[in-house]
Amino acid sequence: MRMSHLKYLVCPECKGELNCSSTLCRDNTDVVDGTLTCNTCAANYPIVRSIPRFVPLDNYASGFGFEWNRHARTQYDSYSGLNLSETRFFNETKWPRDLKGEVIVEIGSGSGRFTEQAASTGAMIVSMDYSSAVDANYASNGSRPNVLIVQADLYKPPFGLGSFDRLFCFGVLQHTPDVARAVKLLPTYVKPNGSLAFDVYRKAKALARFTPSVRWLAPVARMLPHRRLYSICAAYVELVWPVAAIWSKSHYARTLLDHVFALPNYRGVYDLSDALLKEWAVLDLFDDISPVYTNRQTIEKARSWLEEAALANIEVQRGYNGIECRAVRTAGAGFPLPGAQLPQE
Repeated sequence: MRMSHLKYLVCPECKGELNCSSTLCRDNTDVVDGTLTCNTCAANYPIVRSIPRFVPLDNYASGFGFEWNRHARTQYDSYSGLNLSETRFFNETKWPRDLKGEVIVEIGSGSGRFTEQAASTGAMIVSMDYSSAVDANYASNGSRPNVLIVQADLYKPPFGLGSFDRLFCFGVLQHTPDVARAVKLLPTYVKPNGSLAFDVYRKAKALARFTPSVRWLAPVARMLPHRRLYSICAAYVELVWPVAAIWSKSHYARTLLDHVFALPNYRGVYDLSDALLKEWAVLDLFDDISPVYTNRQTIEKARSWLEEAALANIEVQRGYNGIECRAVRTAGAGFPLPGAQLPQE
């Protein structure tokens, strides 16, 4: 954490100003280890490995921490040789590629594949994740002068209300305990006329819910230690992979693989080597069955949340992750209550 980035953070409990006392500082700018102390309520928050930590390391998102530290670079464009992250980021946000002078907050960074794309705009990026995936993100993006990475809770983030010009949240909301509550919080941290972009898994039609699929495995999978579950996923992909090579040539066989054999198979979809295709299959299988929460929504429900918040320029449509949502916060719009005043789970 750079000392100059402290101005973007406040106490998540009372929104008071934070001071930093460092025990180890690199080049007099990067705080490697230290403590953030609130001037108002005297709460303390550690800085560990250059990352301010506002939540316990062990939480409901610990599986994502394991996943993204294990696959820290798997989804990066520079690793795959494709521009999938770049294309998705700019298509889903519909933001300009030059955003110098703006401050953007990312809610739920994972390993940082979209942090990298956001930082390429020249804007200041404040990137947050609930899990230890922040360590993977820091390894890839922490040296950038326009990136601040923090570990925090989206229900009680260390940000002042109305602090950011833009906010994005990709691949996260469906894995939170209360999606509606999370969505209601997002606009409160954006300035009037600021832009929001987020997505959420789409709820399947009635018939599809009864189709055997990987989701049926999730209740059992969540009972296993993350390392053990990952080993099982890797072994399973290795076992089924030769069958996938034969069946993937048929659309109907691919559907069967997805719903019955629970195998994410991107042959013919992405121009990747066989080794990378298999790596993505293991990652996505683990990602599908390990989360504690997977809350899917309808387009109508997602739209109703944005309309209830009186946001402007609302766009809700099917997209990359299921449902894409974009909106602009008008003056006086949005849910005015800070996170600390919202009902707790």
